[in-house]
Amino acid sequence: MSSIQLVVFDIAGTTVQDSGSVAEAFISAFRDFGFEIPQAEVKKVMGFRKIDAIALLLETFAPAKKDDDILIDRIHTRFIDTMIAFYRDDEDLAPFPYAEQVFSALKQQGIKVALNTGFTRSITDTILHRLRWDDRSSLIDMVICSDEVSHGRPYADMIETLINVLGVSSPSNVLKIGDTEVDVEEGRNASCGKVVSVTTGAYTREQLEPYHPDFIIDDLRELLPIIEKA
Repeated sequence: MSSIQLVVFDIAGTTVQDSGSVAEAFISAFRDFGFEIPQAEVKKVMGFRKIDAIALLLETFAPAKKDDDILIDRIHTRFIDTMIAFYRDDEDLAPFPYAEQVFSALKQQGIKVALNTGFTRSITDTILHRLRWDDRSSLIDMVICSDEVSHGRPYADMIETLINVLGVSSPSNVLKIGDTEVDVEEGRNASCGKVVSVTTGAYTREQLEPYHPDFIIDDLRELLPIIEKA
C-alpha cells in the first residue's frame, strides 16, 4: 500500500492546459505600464505568487520601481483582470488529458487530491467554474490559492495548510507535482515525501533537471506507478 495520503497538483501547466496565456498576460500587464519584459524572463517566475513575481521582474528590469507598492498592485490588478477575462471566454480552456482520470484513480485508492496555485482565488474560481471542478468534490478535496496564505511559493504555507485541514499524518505522506522550479522548491520546503515535475508547462525536462525533483514525467498517467511504489 502506498504511503502517499495526499497529492498536491499545481494548476496551470500541470493539470490545466496553458498555451502561453499566463506569460502573455504578464507581458501585456507590464507593457500597459511602459515596461517590456522578455517572455523567457517571465517563464522563470511562472510558479510564484503573481504579485511576488511582478516584484521580482521589476527588481530585474526596473530596479528603481521594485519597492513601488502602488505600481506593483496596479500591474497585478491588470494581470488579474486579463486572466479572468481569458479564462471566462477562452473556448480552448481544458484540463490536460487524463487529469480527471488520475484524480479519480487516486480517490479510488483513498488518496486525497488538492490543487494549489500562484493565482489569486478570483482567477482560480473562474477556472474551476469553467471546468466544472467547483462542484466536483468527489474528485478534488481542496483548492488553495496564493492569496489565502501569508507566503506564496517557494514557501511551504499552502501545503502546510492543506496537510492541517485535510488531516494528513505527515509531510512525508504528501506528493507535490508541478511544472516549474518553484514547485520543486515548495515541495522541498514543505518536506514532501515525493516531489515530481511535469514537462507539460513552463519548463522543459532539461530546464527542470538542475532542480533535482524525485521524478520528471511527461504525462500525468506516469504519476500512478510512482505513487504505487511510494
